[in-house]
Amino acid sequence: MSKLFSPIQVGPYSLAHRVAMAPLTRMRAEAGDIPGALMAAYYAQRASAGGLIVAEATVVSRTGRGYLGAPGIYADAQIAGWKLVTDAVHAKGGRIFLQLWHVGRQSHSDLQPDGAAPVAPSVVPYEGVAFTANGWVPVTPARALSLAEIANILEDFRRGAERALAAGFDGVEIHGGNGYLPDQFLQDGTNRRSDAYGGPVENRARFLLEATAAAVSVWGADRVAVRIAPSGDWAGMSDGNPEATFGYVAEQLNAFGLAYLHVIEPRIRGAELIAEKDQAPVAAQQLRKIFKGRIIAAGGFTPESAEAIVAAGDADLVAFGRDFIANPDLPERIRHQLPFNPYDRASFYGGDARGYLDYPFHSAELAAA
Repeated sequence: MSKLFSPIQVGPYSLAHRVAMAPLTRMRAEAGDIPGALMAAYYAQRASAGGLIVAEATVVSRTGRGYLGAPGIYADAQIAGWKLVTDAVHAKGGRIFLQLWHVGRQSHSDLQPDGAAPVAPSVVPYEGVAFTANGWVPVTPARALSLAEIANILEDFRRGAERALAAGFDGVEIHGGNGYLPDQFLQDGTNRRSDAYGGPVENRARFLLEATAAAVSVWGADRVAVRIAPSGDWAGMSDGNPEATFGYVAEQLNAFGLAYLHVIEPRIRGAELIAEKDQAPVAAQQLRKIFKGRIIAAGGFTPESAEAIVAAGDADLVAFGRDFIANPDLPERIRHQLPFNPYDRASFYGGDARGYLDYPFHSAELAAA
């Protein structure tokens, strides 16, 4: 019997299988960073009975915006839009967590309140891009946050968690990876602070742990998760001792009793696979020795490698990204060894229903399920 299609308990939820949908930035939100009917239809297509979806990264603060068209959870007006999504997923028998997000330095002044500079733990040069009304443009140099501003952003995470609860989500996930703000605090290549949020790993991990605690104060620990990217170098990230840094984070997260830890394998750089797909995953295997709860592994998995990592016990679930974009019925395709639709990278970010809602199901029966 396939281990990937055996049931599992995640927090208070009984899942029928272990194929999760990864959080995927698609930039289809409407004016005001509000989800609409288009997004609800997209998530409904990909909801499977007893399966887990992690909804796309969603900004908790106006200062957290880095991609025009990405949704928000920083205003009460966004709750009703997200309720369309959660209702659609629940109608299909699925579970859905919301990923809480702040991009930090990965932004542009056109996306910031009053055209201000983006914010970061420290002023460290970065040559990435943001998505604005003028398309993909070089980021605006960031400024360092004050202690008072850090406290305000942590409160934004808490209030975002509250709004996610009001919107009908089943839980929330803190986005602590991919070079976004919590990751920028965590790794010493981007954190040059000398106060309580900088220096030794105990201080650099403080922001991520406090953001997690803020969400737990709203949801309880078993409906909160954290995503991290050990040794990931996308978005200019680096750390002098990643094994110690991420090992410390995993050890500290044990104290919460979280729903799961979501681990991005370092063979992934953003949306790109930077190594052969058959390269063995290493991050989940390493952190399994430390983290005592459920682990979701993500990054470059095939059905075969997903089955292998779950069977080995190094992960409890596997999250699929690009293949879920192109195959709304992905769990059933994996279960029955059906061929996959190819994905169209050009339509990943922004646009309309094309490359979003028009990927075919394998059969009419699956489409109607």
